[in-house]
Amino acid sequence: MPGKADFTEIFEQLKSIFKPYAKKMDISQDTDQYYLLNTRYIMKNKQPLCFGGVRLGKNYVSFYLMSVYASPDMLKNISPELKKRMQGKSCFNFKEVDKKLFAELKA
Repeated sequence: MPGKADFTEIFEQLKSIFKPYAKKMDISQDTDQYYLLNTRYIMKNKQPLCFGGVRLGKNYVSFYLMSVYASPDMLKNISPELKKRMQGKSCFNFKEVDKKLFAELKA
C-alpha cells in the first residue's frame, strides 16, 4: 500500500494544474498536504467562491474542480477513465500519476 511519501509527486503534479490561475485568484491554503485556490468573487455568505484544490490524503490524492459542480455540462465530454476517478460532483481521486488524465483535467 502506498504511503504519503508516494503521493507527494501526485499532489505536486495536480497542484501545478492550478498554477496558471493563481495570479488572478487568492491562494487560501498552501501546505504540503492541502492547496486551495479561491476566486475573488464574494458570495452572499461573505465567503469567497472556491475555484479548486488538491488534498493529500492517507489513501489517495483528491483534486477538486468546483467549476464542474457549478457547470455540470463541462463533464459531458470527459473520458470514461476520468469519470471512474470521480467522487461526488467535483472531486477526482488518484493513487498514481496519470499524465493522460492530468492533461485532461488541465484542459
